[in-house]
Formats: sequence, C-alpha cells, structure tokens
Amino acid sequence: MVRNFNSTKKMAEKRQRVLSIQSHVVSGYVGNKSATFPLQVLGFEVDTINSVQFSNHTGYGYWKGQVLNEKELEGLMDGLRHNGLDYYTHLLTGYIGSTGFLKYIVQVVKQLRQVNPDLVYVCDPVMGDNGKMYVPKELLEIYKDTILPLADIITPNQFEAELLSGKEIKSADDAWAAVEHFHKKGCRTIVLSSTDLGDDQNLLALASSRSGDKRTELTIRIPKLPGTFTGTGDLFAALLLAWMWHTNNQLKLSLEKVIATLQTVLERTLHYAKERSESGDPGFALMELQLIQSKADIENPQTVIEAKVC
Repeated sequence: MVRNFNSTKKMAEKRQRVLSIQSHVVSGYVGNKSATFPLQVLGFEVDTINSVQFSNHTGYGYWKGQVLNEKELEGLMDGLRHNGLDYYTHLLTGYIGSTGFLKYIVQVVKQLRQVNPDLVYVCDPVMGDNGKMYVPKELLEIYKDTILPLADIITPNQFEAELLSGKEIKSADDAWAAVEHFHKKGCRTIVLSSTDLGDDQNLLALASSRSGDKRTELTIRIPKLPGTFTGTGDLFAALLLAWMWHTNNQLKLSLEKVIATLQTVLERTLHYAKERSESGDPGFALMELQLIQSKADIENPQTVIEAKVC
C-alpha cells in the first residue's frame, strides 16, 4: 500500500507540533520529562528525542542509562523524513552532552525548516550553573558559532549567558550588554531565565524581543524559595515556547505566565517535600517537580508578579 505523505503533512499542519530534543529520565522530572507534560496540557503535540536516557537525574550521585550519538539521531530524523512525519511548528533543544550530537542539530534545523520555513527554534543552551560547566567545554564554541545564529528564542541562565557572550555579568548593564550580543547573533527573543541581580528575596529574569522596528525589554522578579530544584530550566523553556505562541509573541504576558506557573509548581513541590520529610532534608526524590499535581495551574496560571518594561 502506498501512503499519502502529502495528506499526512496537511493534517499535521493544522496542529502545533513540537520536536523536543533533550535528556530523559525514567524516574523524576528533568529534560523531556519536565517539558512534555506542560506542553501537552497547553495544547501541543510533542514528539521527543532523548539525547540521553538515564534511570534518574545525575544529582542523585548514582545513575544508569544510555547516551544517543549523532548517527542514531541522524537515523531517527531519516525515519521521520522518509515517512513524511517531519513537519513541526517548533523545535526545542535542551541538554546535549556531545559535540557530534550538537553539530548535527544544525542539520535537524535545516531539515525541519525545509518542510516548514516558519519553524520556531527555542534553544535552552544547557551547559552549567553557579560557575560550573557540566558539559564538555568544546560545546561552547559550537553554541556560539553555529547554534545561536539558528535560534529564534534562547533561555540561558546567568552563567550560560556569560559563557556564550564572553561577558561577565555583575550588573543589569552587563546583562543587557550580553542580551545585545545575542541579538546581533540573530536571536529574536532572549530571556535570561535567572540571574543574581535581584535582592535577598528575589532572583531577576531579564527578557528582550525584537521584531522589525519593535523592541521590548523587560525584567521580572522571581521569589527565592528555600530548596534545591532540578528541571526548572527545562520547564521554563517549554512554558515560554507555549505562551509565546498562545499570546502571539507578547513577551510581557508570556513571561508573567511562565513565572506564575513555575512558582506555583515549585511551591507545591516544596510543600510536598516538607510534609513527607522526616529528617528535615527532603532529598532528591521528594524534591522532584510536582507537575502532574499542577495540571490546573499549568493550564490557567494566575499572574501575581508583573513584569516591568524597561
């Protein structure tokens, strides 16, 4: 039987479809496990490619699993192409741990944009945090030279923004200089998902978007919570992708909804962990994000923190 691939693509084009390429864990919520459910709840079809598949996130100290290489990624993309299944409205990338795999992302973007020239590429350049890289240093130049110019939206944290821009960020002016650097690279929307430029009670996120002559620059406070969470950056990038589409690229409203959702999920997670912790230290298992329990809040976040226009 001959399949009608054109018909398949026409059906797909009626929906918002995300290809998410990042890590996966069997237990817990990081990478694709953190991104997929919120995107689905918000109305997106989500296909996933797992750059790694681990039993649990590496913060536990012990894990087992597999790492996908670039040849295997190429094979998956070829299968999608052969069957006419490579129409996507969005590409989302997160943790990638090898140079060859990251280099092949360039081919993925080219393939998907041949099928849909309007593809939106959201790149979370996961490389490290708090002054420490947890990917090979060789990935940095690939991100700088080949990935950033392809991305429409990027969501680095402060440390990643410093690495990618080559600029130390100690003030808001420093942060905006880094943002300007990314705009010159071709990125349309930049969100520094968390910086230490707030105060004792708050982190500070900075966001900038440009479209033609229109320019938007924002900051928003993120209340600090007394806990260590994993998967928050992955959740942040997925939510931003979703709300930028739902609001027709209104950055202020999107950012407010992202932060509202994120804070509610983290507060619920912290409450859950404290209730069940006997020693006072809840450990990693109890601090896994309470995503399923937050379904209603993901669908309809109640904005309580307003982003400020700069």
